[in-house]
Amino acid sequence: MMSLVNRHSVRIVRLVGTSVAALALVALVSVWAQTPNRFEAAVKAAYAKYKDLHEGKNADYIPALAKVDPNLFGIALVTTDGKVYTTGDVKSEVSIQSISKVFTLARVLEDSGEAAVADNIGVDPTGQAFNSIVAIEQYKGKEMNPFVNPGAITATSMIKGATPDAIFAKIIGTYSDFAGRPLSVNQEVYKSESETNQRNQAIAELMYAYGRIKDKPKQATDLYTRQCAVNVNARDLAIMAATLANAGTNPVTGKHVIDSKHVPPLLSVMAIAGLYDDSGKWLFATGLPAKSGVGGGIIAVSPGKFGIAAISPPLDQAGNSVRAQKAIADISDALHGNPYLFEVAPKPN
Repeated sequence: MMSLVNRHSVRIVRLVGTSVAALALVALVSVWAQTPNRFEAAVKAAYAKYKDLHEGKNADYIPALAKVDPNLFGIALVTTDGKVYTTGDVKSEVSIQSISKVFTLARVLEDSGEAAVADNIGVDPTGQAFNSIVAIEQYKGKEMNPFVNPGAITATSMIKGATPDAIFAKIIGTYSDFAGRPLSVNQEVYKSESETNQRNQAIAELMYAYGRIKDKPKQATDLYTRQCAVNVNARDLAIMAATLANAGTNPVTGKHVIDSKHVPPLLSVMAIAGLYDDSGKWLFATGLPAKSGVGGGIIAVSPGKFGIAAISPPLDQAGNSVRAQKAIADISDALHGNPYLFEVAPKPN
C-alpha cells in the first residue's frame, strides 16, 4: 500500500479492499500530511528564510508607528485543535490597526446580523483607496465595505452602548475573547492617531451626512481610532485568526466567541478587501482570507485547519507587511492551507 502527497492534492496510488478502506486511507494520508512536526517545520523555515529581509518601511503618517522597531519579526500558527506554533519575536506588541476591522465586524454581525451590514454599509470593493472620500461621494455612502475606512467607522458606530466607554468595553471585550487574554490600548499610538485623524473625521461626517452613521460621528471616529490602537502580539493575532478558522470558537480557551453562521460572510469580506489595493493579488496567490494592518501585522485563515499571523512593521507600497506576506504564503503553501485546493481520491478500477 503506497501513498503520494504532493503540493496540491492527496492521491492514493493503490487501493485495497472496500470503499471504506479507501476512505480510511485518504484520512490517514491527510493526517500524516498535517503532523505537528510539519507545522513547526513550516513556521521555522519561513522565519529563517525571511528574517534577514529588509524591504519596505514603517508607516509614518501616524508618527508613533514610525518609531516601532523595524527589525521586529514574529510568526505564530494555531490549529483548530488548539496547538500553538511560534517562532521569532512573538511577545513584542504592536497596534492592531486595520486588523481591528475584522473583529469589530464580527461584533456587528453577532449583534445585528448580515442584512444590517449589507444594507447600511455594503460588502463590495470600492475601486478606490481605503480612505477615499471620492468613493463616499460616488456611492452616497453606500457600496462601501467594512474594511475601508468609511465602512469601518460606520461599523464601529453600529455597536450599541449607553456611553462611549460602554461601547468600547464591548469592542475590546470582543477582541480579548478572540485573543484569549485581556488586551489593552497603546495610549501613545491612540494619542498620535487622534492628533492626525482629520481625514477620518471628514469621512465620518460625510457618512453621517448620507445617513449611514446615524448619530455622533465624532464619537464614532474616536472609538474607531481607539480600537486601532489596541496592542497585540503575533500569538494573539494567530489565536484570533484560528478562532475564525474554528467556526467562531477559540481553540485555545474553548470559548464560543461568535456564532458559526457569521464566519463565512466575515471571511468573504476578508477575501475581497483584506489587503488594501493588493487584495486580489493576495487571494490569487494564496486563496486565504486575510487582513493586514499598517502596524505590521497580517492574519490569515485556512478554514477548518489553522490561523496564521506574522508581525513585521516595514510595509510595501500597498500598506502590507513585506515579510509577513511572504512568510504566511510560504507556510500556507507548505501545509496546503489554500481552501481552494482539495484532496482527490482516485476512481475505483
